[in-house]
Amino acid sequence: MTSMSRARVARRIAAGAAYGGGGIGLAGAAVVGLLLAEARLARRHVNGGGEHPRVPHADGRYGRTYDAPGAPAAQPLRLVLLGDSTAAGQGVHRSGQTPGALLASGLAAVAERPVELRNVSLPGARSDDLDRQVALILGSDQVPDICVIMIGANDVTQRMPPTRSVRHLSAAVRRLRTAGAEVVVGTCPDLGTIEPVPQPLRWLARRASRQLAAAQTIGVIEQGGRTVSLGDLLGPEFEENPRELFGPDHFHPSAEGYATAAMAVLPTLCAALGLWPADEERPDVSRREGFLPVARAAAEAASEAGTEVTAAMPTGPRGPWALLKRRRRRRVEETEPTEPAPNQASA
Repeated sequence: MTSMSRARVARRIAAGAAYGGGGIGLAGAAVVGLLLAEARLARRHVNGGGEHPRVPHADGRYGRTYDAPGAPAAQPLRLVLLGDSTAAGQGVHRSGQTPGALLASGLAAVAERPVELRNVSLPGARSDDLDRQVALILGSDQVPDICVIMIGANDVTQRMPPTRSVRHLSAAVRRLRTAGAEVVVGTCPDLGTIEPVPQPLRWLARRASRQLAAAQTIGVIEQGGRTVSLGDLLGPEFEENPRELFGPDHFHPSAEGYATAAMAVLPTLCAALGLWPADEERPDVSRREGFLPVARAAAEAASEAGTEVTAAMPTGPRGPWALLKRRRRRRVEETEPTEPAPNQASA
């Protein structure tokens, strides 16, 4: 599917989400029976037919303080992760290997301030669980400075209508932005490279996940958030080196895979908080950055992992415009919390 075709489909899905339209099918009815049969086999292979394994508890404070002797302690930045097993860090065994810990320690290093991490994500969650997760966050005393949402893979594998999926995500972003938090969304990863999934399901999964990622981007931008394409999470790099970048179940990323994703997301977190150099905010033509109609920017980002999309001009000849950025990735190191939060049950 071409970028322009994907842009048209993404616009239709986003419009349906905004105006209450019904589901827009991502595969023809003739293949639904085959898809369901193969999906059941793939899910049994990936999950082993059991419950989601427990993920490491990584909540707590990251980063040393940078205060002068005798000065008041720096106020920590508050970072919250929401979403599914990708946000939770399923597939790794140490808290420092989870995306939340990697992002918290990287953000602390850039900001030279401690970062308080809270993770309310739930393995197996779909976008309709975001309402519950957002309620947990906004029900606390302090609004987070920034929230990272990673969601969408289960929406595709469980055949949630994409309009419904985008509607739930857009509502979550709107509530968090209204409360005063910055929001960065890691869009639906490319599911077309999962080893246990056979053809033609792999081709259809890739098509569906990229369409959803593009539509998610439009919905998020309209609500004042930013997106980063997570295609690399299960994309070309994983296809070339699956033994290193996939975890033992061949579905969830390994520690190196989560580090790759965190490197792509961290610069956008920093930019959203005003921590990135000002000259980096201007589009760099040598990296094919620039201003595009939001649907076209969304479609291009869905095809190229690590691409950021943020709102630019509210209107233009073809509707709202967005800035497409291909930021230089920042290496993140595995770090345990300096002050772990109490080990509570997963939200």
